[in-house]
Amino acid sequence: MSQKRGRSVSPASPPLIFKSSPIEDRSSTFLAFYSPTLAAKELQAHTEFKSASHRIAAWRKPSSQRSLNVQRLLDTGHDDDGEKYGGKAVEKVLIETDVEGAVVVARWYGGVMLGPMRFDHIKNAARDAIMQWAQDRERSAKKAKVREDEAQKERLIQTLPERDQSITVLRDLLAGKSQQPSSAPSGESTPAKRTDYSTLPLATLEKLERVRDATIGWILKQIEKAENTQVEEPGAKNAAIPKAPGAPKSSAHVGAPPAKEEISKIADLGSQGTEVAPPKHDVI
Repeated sequence: MSQKRGRSVSPASPPLIFKSSPIEDRSSTFLAFYSPTLAAKELQAHTEFKSASHRIAAWRKPSSQRSLNVQRLLDTGHDDDGEKYGGKAVEKVLIETDVEGAVVVARWYGGVMLGPMRFDHIKNAARDAIMQWAQDRERSAKKAKVREDEAQKERLIQTLPERDQSITVLRDLLAGKSQQPSSAPSGESTPAKRTDYSTLPLATLEKLERVRDATIGWILKQIEKAENTQVEEPGAKNAAIPKAPGAPKSSAHVGAPPAKEEISKIADLGSQGTEVAPPKHDVI
């Protein structure tokens, strides 16, 4: 019986390691590795450092402890690995550059003592490795921004013609609501000149989108205003209702039945032979 083949596991991405340029001084060589993800011990065990005399390390990573305020807590530490005060110098570089991760500076001792100059080489190598990471991150951010801008431009190239069509339809609808002549003569369809949006820069396209949206919003408000005016006009026409001759003015509502005093006076006029027109009321 054949067995089903298991799914192949995709290989894991290699850890991010950024290498400095080597620094050489009187037969000694200094080389630094920085990683935002690997632990210091993993960097110290790197195969390129196998023959190094010292593997000076420092690390700075988020702490498992929680502070009472919003400020993040960081754990820092270092390992001189035989180069006294070397680890503290590397730790200082991590703090000054305000980065998290681990740095290891390897030194291959050439037999000549360098004195305090060795600390400058250690710090410069560590700073160079961190700078390589910062530059790579900046390049990645720029590439991501270019891809984002290209996608945004493609969206606007397709969206703006739809906005133009919506504006045309809404303008015709507004003309009908407000009983104004349409933009095009009846029976004629004059196609508007299409804009080639693909030739315009992204900043212009984004500005045009804001203008189109504002135009659509304004037309919609005018349509609503025209519809409200149409609803109010019939009531305005019937607001003045003729009264019977000689009938006193009344503050009664339009369409309300005449008061008793009005009915009595109208009856008296009728008994005197005067033709009285009955009060008219709105038909609901």
